Amino acid sequence: MPSPAYWNHNTAYHPWLRRIAAQHRGDVLDVGCGDGLLAQRLAPVSRSVTAIEPDPQTLQRAWVRLAHLPNVTVAQNDFDTFDPGTHRFDVVTMVATLHHMDLRAALTKARELLTPTGEIAVVGLSANKTLRDWAWSGLCLPVVRLGSFCHRETRDIGVPVAEPAENLDEIRRVAADVLPGATIRRALYYRYLLRWQPAN
Repeated sequence: MPSPAYWNHNTAYHPWLRRIAAQHRGDVLDVGCGDGLLAQRLAPVSRSVTAIEPDPQTLQRAWVRLAHLPNVTVAQNDFDTFDPGTHRFDVVTMVATLHHMDLRAALTKARELLTPTGEIAVVGLSANKTLRDWAWSGLCLPVVRLGSFCHRETRDIGVPVAEPAENLDEIRRVAADVLPGATIRRALYYRYLLRWQPAN
């Protein structure tokens, strides 16, 4: 039996990612899959899901959660060394993982792994450096606390965490260079949402 679902500031955006995957109904790469909850939710709306995770202990939990899903492949891999050969993906997802990697290199690799009609979807964390960053975080605080209370937030799911280095302005500058036309917006729960498709 798969492990039970839970709610936190990352899983709050799983429905958004599932809608994107459902638009493609293709092959998904979930980068930094954690315990596999997102991959589990993407599997029913995707042809296949490749879930990669560098942390061996976390990966064991993903294997248990996803073992019953025939269209999901789970592998221990750092994204920078991940090599799918000639295979390309219709959707590349990253949830709270991009800030663990070099921003420019990770976005560049994600772009290179897409099909011509593919899409990158990121739920990311950014640092607070400017007055605007701190003001947004402050404005979000009451809603964040209410959401966490109402959904009975599971804060610690036992996966490696890291503090983000770049703020949203810096992320936007890199994304504009690597992923021209990417949309990036601030979201609740101290997250931002990035979405990009190659120009047709």
